[in-house]
Amino acid sequence: MSLALDLILGLAVIGVAVWTLAVRGNFPAVIGFVAYGLLLALVWVRLGAVDVALTEAALGAGATGVILLFAVVRLRGGKAEIDAATPSPKQRIAAAILCGLVGLALAVAVLNLPDPAPSLAAEAARHLPALGVGNPITGVLMAYRALDTLLEAVVLVFAVLAIWTMAPDRRWGAVPGPMFPVQSSGPLSLLARVLPPIGIVVGIYIAWVGADAPGGKFQGGTILAAMGILAWVAGLWRLPPVASRGLRWAVVAGPLAFIGVGLLGFVIADGFLAYPPGFAKPLILVIEAAMTLSVAAALVLMVAGPPERAA
Repeated sequence: MSLALDLILGLAVIGVAVWTLAVRGNFPAVIGFVAYGLLLALVWVRLGAVDVALTEAALGAGATGVILLFAVVRLRGGKAEIDAATPSPKQRIAAAILCGLVGLALAVAVLNLPDPAPSLAAEAARHLPALGVGNPITGVLMAYRALDTLLEAVVLVFAVLAIWTMAPDRRWGAVPGPMFPVQSSGPLSLLARVLPPIGIVVGIYIAWVGADAPGGKFQGGTILAAMGILAWVAGLWRLPPVASRGLRWAVVAGPLAFIGVGLLGFVIADGFLAYPPGFAKPLILVIEAAMTLSVAAALVLMVAGPPERAA
């Protein structure tokens, strides 16, 4: 049964991927992309990588799917722009051949790995108690690969800035995205009033338990962003203008906290992004809390788009 389930899941992933690439409509393609991301999340669960599965479901399928849906809505009627961005048949064939070659090369590389495969997992697990965290994924990302995680946090800030720079000069400092009318009835109104209180608690919990269990800042921040987007689309919450100091501090809070703790390592530890014994977990939790806020703010702003209306 286990082998049959894995085969069905693998075939479903390949089938949805092919259908998403082959379908002509933009909206069905986005739905296929979201379904593909959710199936990949199930694949990661089957592989025992629950943290990666949560990230794939929250960011790969959820947040990215919402951004693509907004792009499709904004491009309605813009046939010229869509046609200009649509690859030609020759380009599609070339891309398919390239993807096939890359996939074949990866398969050959994986199948020819030595047995046992080279790994630093045992070394990382041996030093994990010194960090005070129970989740090895969090330990690796926040200690042994902390610089990579810091750069990922900085990339979010630059992504928001890149989107804001798409606005004309006269709109700089204005409110991002359209203004939705208040939904007083219907399923959207009901969901926007019932889900956010629950989602906020779940998002904070997922971020908090990430130190000792599957979860963390990216997954929790994405859930918080989803609740904000739901309230915004239902007209129950208005986004602040991009000139708002509070909004800007929310976007950069995570990277600044990360850099601040990293620089503090020169004084209280052995160097940049080094944690002193006994204080590693509190410092990691400070970074995780600030990053949760920044991830949530950045994702909401990326979905909303560039500034386009007065406050």
